[in-house]
Amino acid sequence: MIDIESWLNRFLLALEQYFGSRAEFVGLQGSYGRGEAIDSSDIDIVVILDKLSAADVRKYNEMLDTLPQRELICGFLSGKDEIKNWETSDLFQFYHDTKPIKGRLEELLPVIDSDAVNRAIKIGVCNIFHGCVHNMLYEKSDDILRRLYKSASFVVQAIYFKQTGEYISSLKVLKDKVSADEKVMIENFTALKSGKTADFMRMSEELFNWSEKWISQ
Repeated sequence: MIDIESWLNRFLLALEQYFGSRAEFVGLQGSYGRGEAIDSSDIDIVVILDKLSAADVRKYNEMLDTLPQRELICGFLSGKDEIKNWETSDLFQFYHDTKPIKGRLEELLPVIDSDAVNRAIKIGVCNIFHGCVHNMLYEKSDDILRRLYKSASFVVQAIYFKQTGEYISSLKVLKDKVSADEKVMIENFTALKSGKTADFMRMSEELFNWSEKWISQ
C-alpha cells in the first residue's frame, strides 16, 4: 500500500513549485483520510487556492502528471471564494470528511447549521432514490449501485450527526452505533467496496426502501 505520508510530502513540494504560496488549504478525504485505505484506494486530495482560473486547472493537471500513482489521484480543486459561497449542505460533509494537511476550514463552521444538515440528508436521499430507480430500470449496473451506496454512507453519517451531534468518520465504528436500517446501508457499501459480487436486486430494493423512508420523513 502507498506510504501516504511520503506521498503527501512529494505532493506538497510539487504544489509549492507550481503554485508558490497560493495554496491556502490542503486536505485529505476518503479512505486515506479516515485511515481505512486498501491497495486500490484513491488518493482523495483537496486543494483550495487563493483563486482559481481555467489556466490554474491546466497547471494543476500538469502537476498531477508528475506525481506517482497518478491513476489513483482524485479529489477537489477550488478557489477560496467558491468555497465560501458553496451550497451549505455539501459543506457539511466536506468539512467533516476532510483531514487538514495545511490550513484550516473553521471559517466554514458558521454556515454549517442544522438546516444545512437537514438539507444534506434530504438532498442525498432524493438523489439516491432517483438514481436507484433509474439504475433498476435502465443501466442495471453494479458500479452505479456501489456509487449509490457510497452516497448512502454519507447520508448515514449526516443522520447520526443530526441525532447525536457527533460526526463519525469511520464506517466501521459508525456501523455499530446506528439503527438496523442504516447498518444495512453501511454493510452493503462495505461489501461492494471490497469487491464482493452484488446481489443486485436485493441490494437495490433495500436501497430503494431506505431512501423512500427518509424522503417521507
